[in-house]
Order: sequence, then structure tokens, then C-alpha cells
Amino acid sequence: MKPRHPAPLNALRAFEAVARHLSFQAAAGQLFVTPAAVSHQVKHLEAYLGVKLFHRGHRSIALTVEGEALAASLSELFGQLDLALDRATAPAAANLRVSTVESFAAKWLAPRLHRFHRDCPDLKTRIETGNEPADFGRGGVDVAVRYGRGGYAGVTAERLMEAPVFPVCAPSLATGGPRPLVQPDDLRHHTLLHDESAAGRPGVPDWPAWLAAAGAADVDATRGPVFASIYLAQEAAVAGHGVALGVAPLVEEDLRHGRLVRPFDRAVANAYAFWIVRPRGADANPAVDAFCRWLRREATSG
Repeated sequence: MKPRHPAPLNALRAFEAVARHLSFQAAAGQLFVTPAAVSHQVKHLEAYLGVKLFHRGHRSIALTVEGEALAASLSELFGQLDLALDRATAPAAANLRVSTVESFAAKWLAPRLHRFHRDCPDLKTRIETGNEPADFGRGGVDVAVRYGRGGYAGVTAERLMEAPVFPVCAPSLATGGPRPLVQPDDLRHHTLLHDESAAGRPGVPDWPAWLAAAGAADVDATRGPVFASIYLAQEAAVAGHGVALGVAPLVEEDLRHGRLVRPFDRAVANAYAFWIVRPRGADANPAVDAFCRWLRREATSG
């Protein structure tokens, strides 16, 4: 096999932006270049790979099968690259310490973090995970994202995103096999994946709550394995091991790239949400302000 030249990173960044927006114009605005430059980079990548990545119409574009696969991989790879760079430079070079929960870090923050670093290239971030109250004093945390009811004592909390809950599973499980998921009662033939995040938390939907809302009285809501986090339950669903209850922001990327599907439309409201948490009365911090603005923009852009 003939060896390739080094991977064209600028072209990969351009392709990832176009694939996310399905628009050369929007990708150009994000990358601060012209649409023609973005188009040139994508064509360069197609020539490098020897495959067509987009179906180009008169007023729209769509990803090819090869483009879909590459886009899904790049979103994860860029997110993991940013986290690896954070670990390599921490703690000495980090000037923004972000504390959040594991599920949010892995499933929402990591696939997007490269865009924050693109917008703020001189700002080094360190991502830490945990669900205990953020230590803004001795712990050195600058800003936190938490999953809860809000009302956190001694801090300023801003609601970032709602977190409705609905079933998710691998595409092959929803439509394939002898028992496709057509109506909620069909769940009685499938493994239910549980996570401990709903246990003992009033207002956080679990399987009994969702099945009751869906009118699926014949489904045993207690069946299936229990996982220690939302992240693990959703990863088991991606692997095709059963049906999990997905928390909307945490399954966006998997739904967008086809790793998960929603077999049913019904969603149940969640008393918990995702919150930006900052120390009350702290001095102005431009780095924290920039990160919070970016979080809000990402939360509203989908």
C-alpha cells in the first residue's frame, strides 16, 4: 500500500465544520475564512482520501456514507484531542479549571471543546470531573457545570439546559431482529438499562416513570442491569446491549451521528437540569466569562 502524506489537519477541521452545519457558508463563518476556502479544503480532503464526502445539490449538501462515518469519528477525536492537551499541560499551564460531572464531560463537553479552543486559543483549560460541590476556594475551581435542581448554596447558578428524558437504543435494536420497537409495550421483549442517577432523586425520571407516562403497563420496569452513571448506561445502549433512558443533552451527538435512535417520541420532563455554577462575589474573570458565553452559545446552537 502506497504511504500517504501526513493527514491534512486544516482540511479535516474544515470538513468537520461543514459536516456539523451542512453549510459551507456557516462553516466559513465559524472558521473565519471564505466559503471558497472551505470548499477548497474539503475538495483537498476528498482527493487525499479518494472518496466523495458530500452530495452537492443546487442549494443544499448532504453527507455521503463515507462522510457520515468520518464526521462521527472526527467529532470524538477532536474532543478527545482537546482533553488530552488539557491533561498534558495541567496543572502548571492551566488558567481555567472547569469542574463537571463525568457524563457531561464525556458526552457533551468533549466533542465540542475544540471549538472553544479555536475561539480562545490562548486560554488553557483543565477539565475535572466529580459530583460533589465545587470547591472554588482551596480547590482552585473557576467554574462548574452541575446536573441538579439548582438552588446551590453560596454560589451563583445559571440554568444552562433542560434535561428531558426518553428511551434510546442502537439503530439495529430499534428496527432489526424478531422484536422491533414499534410501540412502548414492545419494550417487554428488550433489556432495560438503568442508571443510578435517578435513584432517590424525586422528579428525575426512571423507567417506571417513563413507562407509566407511555401507558406501557405490561412492561416490567425492574428488569435489566444497573450502571453507576448515565454515561455508562448510554454507552451500553450504543453497544446494542439494551434500551437506556437518554438525557437529552447527553445523547445529542450520538443521535446526530446515528449511533443511537429514539424509538418513541415521548419524552418526560426532568426536575434536574444542567447549571453553570460560579463563585458568588468573585472578582471579574475574563476567562470564566468567555467560557460561560461559549457554553450558552453551544447550548442554544444544538
